[in-house]
Amino acid sequence: MKRIITAKVSNRSGVLNRITGLLQKRQFNIESISVGRTEHEGTSRITFVVDVEDYQKLEQVTKQLNKQIDVLKVSDITDKAIVARELALIKITSNAQLRSEIQGIIEPFRASVIDVSKDTLSIQVTGKSEKVEALIDLLRPYGIKDIARTGVTAFLRGQQPQASQDATPFSLLR
Repeated sequence: MKRIITAKVSNRSGVLNRITGLLQKRQFNIESISVGRTEHEGTSRITFVVDVEDYQKLEQVTKQLNKQIDVLKVSDITDKAIVARELALIKITSNAQLRSEIQGIIEPFRASVIDVSKDTLSIQVTGKSEKVEALIDLLRPYGIKDIARTGVTAFLRGQQPQASQDATPFSLLR
């Protein structure tokens, strides 16, 4: 089963490597990973999607991650009310005659054309992973030349209680 895990970490060299190394040692396959700065200076949020069969094994890894020096808080947010999005850039083969047809396909997905050349069209789409996959499947017959995806990024909806929202970032304790 796929699980969405978020980790607030100190924004320091090697933190991502240590986290992914720990997951690798436990033989977790990271399906997607997204990292970026948070609202607190010196902290970053890592969102990763892992495919795990044994929930107890995931709980053990979560506890081990929480023990890492630069890790402020790790949470499995899969079963909570969350806002989750992914960005994909898709370059397809296209000529002038196909462009209006392709525009009709991408419009319901609220995707947009971000680059046009003589023989290609670059499209941007954001949303849930299923939405991104559905658009890719529809565009495949046109000839996909390249795809770049960010991976899922997510956080809790509204004012749900979560320890990491109340915790003082490590960098502010110094």
